[in-house]
Amino acid sequence: MHRRQLGFNLVELSVATTILAILSALALPSLASLVSAHRLATVTNELHTSLVFTRSEAIKRGRRVSLCTSSDLERCVSGVGWHSGWIVFEDPNGNAQREEGETVLYAARAAEGGVVVTGNTPVRNYVSYLPSGRTALTDGALQMGTITACGEGRARRIVISATGRARLVREAECGKG
Repeated sequence: MHRRQLGFNLVELSVATTILAILSALALPSLASLVSAHRLATVTNELHTSLVFTRSEAIKRGRRVSLCTSSDLERCVSGVGWHSGWIVFEDPNGNAQREEGETVLYAARAAEGGVVVTGNTPVRNYVSYLPSGRTALTDGALQMGTITACGEGRARRIVISATGRARLVREAECGKG
């Protein structure tokens, strides 16, 4: 009587495992790049959405609403970068600093995975919207600029225009203006 084989022999199993290991090694760098690109997109999309929300709240409420960098999601902190987190709050006194009695409308946690988000000088620490939907510095001057998210050699930018509208520039290079 001849017994029927019901599985793999040791040689077949070794060959299959080797092929799987080689294919995994080839796919891993591609997967890491995909994860990095996803993290970058997530941070910029969330910040862009927060800017649009801040603008719409200023228009809806008929008062100044600001968005600022924050490491504790309670108060504004200068110089920590947008990747540390940010808060959106009512800012009736227009000083771009959250004070007692100013309502936090939204808070975003820190970016993950080594993504660094910085703004050029006018938007380095805050963006403040007037009831008209335009942006203005605390001294009343026009506020427009670029916020850049950078991670593993890739960058995405959010450009804030003179009218206060924010738009995404999806692909850019880190370190280049």
